[in-house]
Amino acid sequence: MTERNRALAAVSATMLFWGFSFVSIKIAVGVFGPMTLGALRFFIAVVFLFFLKRVKAPEEKIKKEDIPLLAGAGLTGVTLYFFFENNGVARVPASEASIITAAIPVITLIAETLGVNFSNRKKEDRDSKNSGNNRESLLKKILFPGLGALVSMTGVGLVAGVSLALHGSAAGYLFLAGTCASWVIYCFLTPPLFERHSRIFVVFWQSAIGFIGFLPFAIFEKNPPMLGLLMHGAGNVDLWVWGHVVFLGIFCSAIGYWFYALALNELGVVSSSVFINFIPVISAIGGYFVLGERLRPLQILGAILVLAGVYVAVAGPRFKRKRERRN
Repeated sequence: MTERNRALAAVSATMLFWGFSFVSIKIAVGVFGPMTLGALRFFIAVVFLFFLKRVKAPEEKIKKEDIPLLAGAGLTGVTLYFFFENNGVARVPASEASIITAAIPVITLIAETLGVNFSNRKKEDRDSKNSGNNRESLLKKILFPGLGALVSMTGVGLVAGVSLALHGSAAGYLFLAGTCASWVIYCFLTPPLFERHSRIFVVFWQSAIGFIGFLPFAIFEKNPPMLGLLMHGAGNVDLWVWGHVVFLGIFCSAIGYWFYALALNELGVVSSSVFINFIPVISAIGGYFVLGERLRPLQILGAILVLAGVYVAVAGPRFKRKRERRN
């Protein structure tokens, strides 16, 4: 299996984890406060990643020059992302939250087009020399990913059943805008670290920093209070709930972020971000099979559009190169 195919498989598995995570979050957040849940899941993730790092990258050490990028990515992509998302979803209908989150690939593309791309320059230079074609490079970096992002965003709107009316509070939309911004920043801060360190090293330290960032929010969370819950009530939590917390910690946090790092490094920031629009599709399919919810024809059409948009963003430039070789 090539590195590219391995990255496609990794990011697809990540979207499955993140798509089904909403069921686990819904169950666990009924017992734990949102930020307490975030702290618990990333504590589990850090422990899991610590032992994985000891096996795969035992000699790697953190350096002073790594701290700004690691801290920036950990606090934005973990702590702030879930702070904004939890507060936004609490104030805005889920359908509208989905379409706002679906704007992440478009915002990412705009940021990259404006020159805010801090990703692996060596890889980009190598790709540019191999192509020898500026027009093809433009199609690869902007046109195909942009078209794919817009098509998939339209599909998310159909899946979520978004109407033109806005029903949430202004604060909710601001929180969701913060969600988009924090994830985009995380995606641009992470790839430069791959030039110096392995992916497991990067994700471990980002998760550890993100976990630390959760603690001030979780300690003072009132519903329920974290310290009181852990000291007196944790043993009373049903094992079924703990199972969902473990799933969120290992698969959605540790493995999910590790796999997504592979995609960022190989596929690039924009193409990887387009896959995020699979999440509401997977959630809708999970609701159909697990919860018995009905899938409407427009939702099915939306799922097809999301799939088409991701294909255009990821496979479009490769198709063009193969066609030019045949000619």
